[in-house]
Amino acid sequence: MAKKKGPAPAPSPTAGDQPATLKDLLNPDVIQKLKATGDDLKAAEEKRREDLRKQAEHARKAEQKRLENDFGHLLEQSGMDWRKYK
Repeated sequence: MAKKKGPAPAPSPTAGDQPATLKDLLNPDVIQKLKATGDDLKAAEEKRREDLRKQAEHARKAEQKRLENDFGHLLEQSGMDWRKYK
């Protein structure tokens, strides 16, 4: 029996054979402006996330403080084994 040969590997394209990319077609100044805009957007998104996290933390602390002043809540959360406090 004859051995079956696998598919022939495709020849790798050289730099001259590749089609022009958008990066190659754009002016370097435009690329730099786009990168700067992208960095600004990332910074703004990070700031927005940080602000949301701080607001959530502040709300959580305010709720915790409110619950600490609520006698009913404290009574529900306390253990019912009062003998250990004698």
